[in-house]
Amino acid sequence: MNDTTVTLVGNVATAVEYRDTAAGGVARFRFAVTARRWDREQGTWSDGPTSFYTVSAWRSLGANLAASVSVGEPLVVHGRLKVREDERDGQRKTFVDVAALAVGHDLSRGTAAFRRAARPDPELRPDGGPRPLVGTAQGEPPGAAPGVDRDPWEVAGEEATTLLVTAS
Repeated sequence: MNDTTVTLVGNVATAVEYRDTAAGGVARFRFAVTARRWDREQGTWSDGPTSFYTVSAWRSLGANLAASVSVGEPLVVHGRLKVREDERDGQRKTFVDVAALAVGHDLSRGTAAFRRAARPDPELRPDGGPRPLVGTAQGEPPGAAPGVDRDPWEVAGEEATTLLVTAS
């Protein structure tokens, strides 16, 4: 499969929203990346334009991210880049999303204490029922993020539960 993977270094711009879905939990937040350049003439750092990305993380990565990350924290996000267009209010808009594969705090800007999460039984769904042996209801292979080509909130459907998580 041909994917475009990116690694972004920036700051959490919005609170992490977490939804538990039939296909697995998903966390979503906005991520701000601002280029900084050294201005030789003035001898100072100057900020360039800020780019915003919507980051989604599925299953255990999403749950761990929702429990660990707060607005303003510096992160390194590695994932699949997806650029999509949508029509809203009669205008075509472009959205840049990242389906996260790995997320961590940027330790060049602070410290963190890692705590290993308890591993759930891989044979059971969150509701206690057995996991299917084949892909999800959408026909995706096991382990794939459901609906990678769509907004995760659209994939979540109406049965999803929203939980706003703020780490302390």
